[in-house]
Amino acid sequence: MQEYLQATPFFNYHHPQVVEFYERLPLYSNVPDIENAVTIYYAVRDTFRYETSAAFKGVPTLKASFCFAEQQGYCLPKSALMIALCRLAGIPARIGLADVKNHLANPQLLEKLQTDIFSMHGYVDAFLQGKWVKATPAFDIALCQRHHINALEFNGVNDSIFHEFTEEGNKHMEYLVDHGTFSDMPVNFILENFSKHYPHLAHLFDVEDKQA
Repeated sequence: MQEYLQATPFFNYHHPQVVEFYERLPLYSNVPDIENAVTIYYAVRDTFRYETSAAFKGVPTLKASFCFAEQQGYCLPKSALMIALCRLAGIPARIGLADVKNHLANPQLLEKLQTDIFSMHGYVDAFLQGKWVKATPAFDIALCQRHHINALEFNGVNDSIFHEFTEEGNKHMEYLVDHGTFSDMPVNFILENFSKHYPHLAHLFDVEDKQA
Protein backbone atom coordinates (compact mmCIF):
# COMPACT_ATOMS: atom_id res chain seq x y z
CA MET A 1 0.00 0.00 0.00
CA GLN A 2 3.01 2.33 0.31
CA GLU A 3 2.77 3.50 -3.29
CA TYR A 4 -0.77 4.76 -2.55
CA LEU A 5 0.44 6.85 0.40
CA GLN A 6 3.33 8.74 -1.18
CA ALA A 7 3.43 12.34 -2.32
CA THR A 8 4.07 12.77 -6.05
CA PRO A 9 4.43 15.81 -8.34
CA PHE A 10 0.67 15.57 -8.96
CA PHE A 11 -0.56 14.36 -5.57
CA ASN A 12 1.64 17.04 -4.03
CA TYR A 13 0.53 17.03 -0.42
CA HIS A 14 3.66 18.90 0.72
CA HIS A 15 2.48 22.01 -1.15
CA PRO A 16 1.88 24.81 1.40
CA GLN A 17 -1.70 25.46 0.31
CA VAL A 18 -2.56 21.76 0.42
CA VAL A 19 -1.05 21.50 3.91
CA GLU A 20 -2.89 24.60 5.11
CA PHE A 21 -6.20 23.29 3.77
CA TYR A 22 -5.56 19.89 5.37
CA GLU A 23 -4.81 21.43 8.75
CA ARG A 24 -8.15 23.28 8.74
CA LEU A 25 -10.15 20.09 8.20
CA PRO A 26 -11.84 18.41 11.19
CA LEU A 27 -9.83 15.20 10.90
CA TYR A 28 -9.02 12.99 13.87
CA SER A 29 -6.53 10.22 14.56
CA ASN A 30 -8.88 8.38 16.91
CA VAL A 31 -11.68 7.77 14.37
CA PRO A 32 -11.93 5.22 11.55
CA ASP A 33 -10.36 6.22 8.22
CA ILE A 34 -13.80 6.11 6.65
CA GLU A 35 -14.93 9.15 8.67
CA ASN A 36 -11.91 11.22 7.66
CA ALA A 37 -12.30 10.16 4.01
CA VAL A 38 -15.91 11.35 3.98
CA THR A 39 -14.87 14.67 5.53
CA ILE A 40 -12.19 15.11 2.87
CA TYR A 41 -14.63 14.24 0.10
CA TYR A 42 -17.16 16.91 1.01
CA ALA A 43 -14.47 19.51 1.65
CA VAL A 44 -13.01 19.02 -1.84
CA ARG A 45 -16.38 18.67 -3.55
CA ASP A 46 -17.90 21.87 -2.20
CA THR A 47 -14.97 24.18 -1.44
CA PHE A 48 -13.75 24.20 -5.02
CA ARG A 49 -16.12 25.14 -7.83
CA TYR A 50 -16.33 22.67 -10.71
CA GLU A 51 -15.07 24.44 -13.81
CA THR A 52 -13.98 22.86 -17.11
CA SER A 53 -12.33 25.92 -18.67
CA ALA A 54 -8.87 24.86 -17.48
CA ALA A 55 -9.12 21.31 -18.81
CA PHE A 56 -6.86 22.02 -21.78
CA LYS A 57 -4.50 24.58 -20.26
CA GLY A 58 -1.55 22.29 -19.67
CA VAL A 59 -0.19 19.45 -17.58
CA PRO A 60 0.16 21.59 -14.40
CA THR A 61 -3.66 21.66 -14.19
CA LEU A 62 -3.50 17.97 -13.26
CA LYS A 63 -1.89 18.72 -9.90
CA ALA A 64 -3.74 18.75 -6.57
CA SER A 65 -2.43 22.23 -5.81
CA PHE A 66 -3.98 23.62 -9.02
CA CYS A 67 -7.35 23.79 -7.25
CA PHE A 68 -6.09 26.69 -5.15
CA ALA A 69 -5.16 28.89 -8.12
CA GLU A 70 -8.74 30.14 -8.55
CA GLN A 71 -10.59 28.03 -5.96
CA GLN A 72 -11.89 25.82 -8.75
CA GLY A 73 -10.99 22.80 -10.84
CA TYR A 74 -12.30 20.11 -13.14
CA CYS A 75 -12.50 16.42 -12.28
CA LEU A 76 -8.79 15.58 -12.54
CA PRO A 77 -7.28 18.22 -10.21
CA LYS A 78 -10.17 17.89 -7.76
CA SER A 79 -9.64 14.12 -7.65
CA ALA A 80 -5.90 14.69 -7.30
CA LEU A 81 -6.55 16.95 -4.32
CA MET A 82 -8.78 14.42 -2.59
CA ILE A 83 -6.10 11.76 -3.17
CA ALA A 84 -3.36 14.01 -1.81
CA LEU A 85 -5.40 14.80 1.31
CA CYS A 86 -6.28 11.14 1.87
CA ARG A 87 -2.64 10.13 1.56
CA LEU A 88 -1.62 12.89 3.96
CA ALA A 89 -4.17 11.46 6.41
CA GLY A 90 -2.70 7.97 5.99
CA ILE A 91 -5.51 6.68 3.76
CA PRO A 92 -4.32 4.82 0.63
CA ALA A 93 -5.83 6.41 -2.48
CA ARG A 94 -5.35 6.34 -6.25
CA ILE A 95 -6.71 7.96 -9.40
CA GLY A 96 -9.28 6.27 -11.64
CA LEU A 97 -10.01 7.28 -15.24
CA ALA A 98 -13.04 6.74 -17.46
CA ASP A 99 -14.59 7.97 -20.68
CA VAL A 100 -18.09 9.31 -20.09
CA LYS A 101 -20.93 10.97 -21.95
CA ASN A 102 -22.44 14.04 -20.30
CA HIS A 103 -25.97 14.56 -21.60
CA LEU A 104 -26.22 17.97 -19.92
CA ALA A 105 -22.97 19.52 -21.15
CA ASN A 106 -23.27 23.17 -22.07
CA PRO A 107 -23.20 24.04 -25.80
CA GLN A 108 -19.97 26.03 -25.47
CA LEU A 109 -18.08 23.02 -24.12
CA LEU A 110 -19.54 20.69 -26.75
CA GLU A 111 -18.50 23.13 -29.44
CA LYS A 112 -14.98 23.26 -28.05
CA LEU A 113 -14.64 19.48 -27.75
CA GLN A 114 -16.49 18.74 -31.02
CA THR A 115 -17.91 15.61 -29.37
CA ASP A 116 -20.15 14.67 -26.45
CA ILE A 117 -17.62 12.13 -25.17
CA PHE A 118 -15.57 13.31 -22.21
CA SER A 119 -12.34 11.33 -22.16
CA MET A 120 -10.21 10.95 -19.03
CA HIS A 121 -12.92 11.76 -16.49
CA GLY A 122 -11.19 11.41 -13.12
CA TYR A 123 -12.45 9.79 -9.93
CA VAL A 124 -10.89 8.69 -6.62
CA ASP A 125 -10.37 5.14 -5.39
CA ALA A 126 -9.70 5.02 -1.62
CA PHE A 127 -8.91 1.96 0.50
CA LEU A 128 -11.41 1.94 3.36
CA GLN A 129 -12.38 -0.85 5.75
CA GLY A 130 -10.45 -3.43 3.75
CA LYS A 131 -11.73 -2.59 0.28
CA TRP A 132 -11.35 -0.01 -2.50
CA VAL A 133 -14.23 2.47 -2.68
CA LYS A 134 -14.77 4.95 -5.54
CA ALA A 135 -15.71 8.60 -5.10
CA THR A 136 -16.27 11.53 -7.47
CA PRO A 137 -15.61 14.89 -5.76
CA ALA A 138 -15.94 16.95 -8.95
CA PHE A 139 -19.47 18.39 -8.98
CA ASP A 140 -19.98 20.88 -6.16
CA ILE A 141 -23.34 21.22 -4.44
CA ALA A 142 -23.98 24.75 -5.77
CA LEU A 143 -23.52 23.56 -9.36
CA CYS A 144 -25.87 20.63 -8.81
CA GLN A 145 -28.54 22.84 -7.31
CA ARG A 146 -28.37 25.29 -10.22
CA HIS A 147 -28.85 22.49 -12.74
CA HIS A 148 -31.36 20.50 -10.68
CA ILE A 149 -28.99 17.56 -10.43
CA ASN A 150 -28.88 15.26 -7.43
CA ALA A 151 -25.46 15.82 -5.86
CA LEU A 152 -23.32 12.72 -5.49
CA GLU A 153 -23.11 11.70 -1.85
CA PHE A 154 -20.30 9.59 -0.39
CA ASN A 155 -20.47 7.42 2.73
CA GLY A 156 -17.12 5.67 2.40
CA VAL A 157 -18.82 2.29 2.04
CA ASN A 158 -20.45 2.38 -1.39
CA ASP A 159 -19.02 3.55 -4.72
CA SER A 160 -20.18 7.05 -5.65
CA ILE A 161 -19.55 7.57 -9.38
CA PHE A 162 -22.81 6.92 -11.22
CA HIS A 163 -24.28 10.39 -11.53
CA GLU A 164 -26.81 9.15 -14.07
CA PHE A 165 -30.00 11.21 -13.77
CA THR A 166 -31.23 14.70 -13.05
CA GLU A 167 -33.89 15.37 -10.40
CA GLU A 168 -36.49 15.12 -13.20
CA GLY A 169 -35.22 11.68 -14.22
CA ASN A 170 -33.36 12.78 -17.35
CA LYS A 171 -30.07 11.05 -18.11
CA HIS A 172 -27.03 13.04 -16.97
CA MET A 173 -23.75 11.11 -16.85
CA GLU A 174 -23.14 7.83 -18.66
CA TYR A 175 -19.93 5.83 -18.19
CA LEU A 176 -18.68 4.39 -21.48
CA VAL A 177 -15.21 2.99 -20.72
CA ASP A 178 -13.46 2.52 -17.37
CA HIS A 179 -9.68 2.65 -17.89
CA GLY A 180 -8.88 1.46 -14.37
CA THR A 181 -6.79 2.98 -11.59
CA PHE A 182 -3.24 4.32 -11.28
CA SER A 183 -0.88 5.02 -8.37
CA ASP A 184 0.11 8.37 -9.90
CA MET A 185 -1.37 10.66 -12.54
CA PRO A 186 -0.70 8.76 -15.82
CA VAL A 187 0.24 11.82 -17.86
CA ASN A 188 1.28 10.02 -21.04
CA PHE A 189 -1.92 7.98 -21.05
CA ILE A 190 -4.02 11.11 -20.52
CA LEU A 191 -2.23 12.99 -23.30
CA GLU A 192 -2.63 10.07 -25.69
CA ASN A 193 -6.36 9.90 -25.06
CA PHE A 194 -6.82 13.66 -25.29
CA SER A 195 -5.01 13.58 -28.63
CA LYS A 196 -7.22 10.73 -29.84
CA HIS A 197 -10.52 12.28 -28.81
CA TYR A 198 -9.65 15.96 -29.29
CA PRO A 199 -6.86 16.20 -31.90
CA HIS A 200 -7.70 19.86 -32.51
CA LEU A 201 -6.88 20.65 -28.85
CA ALA A 202 -3.83 18.44 -28.33
CA HIS A 203 -1.43 21.32 -28.94
CA LEU A 204 -2.68 23.00 -25.77
CA PHE A 205 -0.87 20.42 -23.64
CA ASP A 206 2.87 20.93 -23.27
CA VAL A 207 4.26 17.41 -23.37
CA GLU A 208 7.68 18.65 -22.24
CA ASP A 209 6.20 20.07 -19.04
CA LYS A 210 5.01 16.83 -17.49
CA GLN A 211 6.40 17.48 -14.03
CA ALA A 212 5.75 21.23 -13.88
